[in-house]
Amino acid sequence: MRRAIFPGSFDPLTLGHYDIIQRGITLFDELIIAIGINAEKKYMFTLEERKRFAAEAFKDEPKITVLTYQGLTIDFCKKMNADFILRGLRNPADFEFEKAIAHTNRKLSEIETVFLLTSSGKSYISSSIVRDVIRNGGDYTSLVPSTVKVQ
Repeated sequence: MRRAIFPGSFDPLTLGHYDIIQRGITLFDELIIAIGINAEKKYMFTLEERKRFAAEAFKDEPKITVLTYQGLTIDFCKKMNADFILRGLRNPADFEFEKAIAHTNRKLSEIETVFLLTSSGKSYISSSIVRDVIRNGGDYTSLVPSTVKVQ
C-alpha cells in the first residue's frame, strides 16, 4: 500500500492545498492530511477549526484521513507507516526551501518526498495571503474551499 503524508499547518486550508490533495490521491492508496502542531507558532484558526476545514472538504473521499501531529514529520510518517511525503510547489522559492527539507528527511530516514506543482491558476494562493485578506476584511472565499468559514 502506498501511503503518503501531506503535512502542513493549513492555517487555513487553501485551494492550492486542495489542488495538491486532489491530484495526490490519484498517486497514492491513502493520503493523510497531517496538521502539524507548533507551540511556537501563532495561528489564526484553532487546531480544531483547521482539522474540521480539511475533514469536511474531503468527507466523501475514503482515501483521505485528517490527523494532527507534533514533532518531526518523518517520525509521524514512521508511526503511520507512510513511505512518502507529499509537498506542493508554487514557485522557485518553494522548491529551494522544500528541497532542503526533503534532503534532510531522506538523510534521516528512508522516506521519499514527492513534489507536485500547484496548478497555474492556483499558484499565487498561500495561507499567509488568505490570512491577510481575512484580517483586512476582504473576500477570501475564492481562495479557499467552501468549508473554510470565518466566525
